[in-house]
Amino acid sequence: MAKGDRKRALRGRAGRMQGGRGSGRASSGQVRLWGRHAVEAALGNPARQHRKLWATHEAVASLDGELPADFPVEYADTPDLDRLVARDAPHQGLVLECAALEDIHLDEVLSGNPARPIVVLDQVTDPHNLGAVMRSAAAFGAAALVTQDRHAPPEGGVVAKAASGALEVLPWVRVVNLARALEEIAAAGYWRIGLAGEAGATLGEALPAGPVALVLGAEGPGMRPNIAGHCDALARLPIGDAVESLNVSNAAAVALYAIASRS
Repeated sequence: MAKGDRKRALRGRAGRMQGGRGSGRASSGQVRLWGRHAVEAALGNPARQHRKLWATHEAVASLDGELPADFPVEYADTPDLDRLVARDAPHQGLVLECAALEDIHLDEVLSGNPARPIVVLDQVTDPHNLGAVMRSAAAFGAAALVTQDRHAPPEGGVVAKAASGALEVLPWVRVVNLARALEEIAAAGYWRIGLAGEAGATLGEALPAGPVALVLGAEGPGMRPNIAGHCDALARLPIGDAVESLNVSNAAAVALYAIASRS
């Protein structure tokens, strides 16, 4: 196929499959990931079923490790890849379409190592924030991320890019009822601490010695009253008066460090 014909064919397939730019959720059961860290982590995840990789020759050559000889790769130029991802997404020459990860259930996490904290997000809908929280959770050894299915971004390229590979290693539990999930977490022996700027105690004062579930709400409204009511304690980070609050992903990173640093 001539170069011009190949480009036109790629554009046609992309238009039918993408249906416009978006967060990276393609058709049902399929996700599209982009960026070197996200794609490399997905390629190295045996739990992923890969459908196709679109890439530049240079990006494939820069991958850590070689692709199997029969791996479905279609080489493309950067402008062609731009059409496969969200607008202005930094794909770094790599766009991977693969099956969504299998669902993970809360009881699978609760039967694991209780020394590892669980991170619970209440209506954090920005995929960049969710991905950044996921990255920090993986970095500090959290057991899982728990979100409500209806009020969180879907698995997709924006989340994966912000998570920088953490999407492939951190269990992500999506539940129908977050309050009920917090009850199950408490029954498993976890102390549920909700971060709230108006709380009287600091996180350091509220931290127990045992298992912890860290609960964070969306920026602005924070936790919903019902979710805050399902926490065993509310705590604040001891930030100065120069700023009113931290971004939810920054707050999660600071809190997870504090949990990991308990003596």
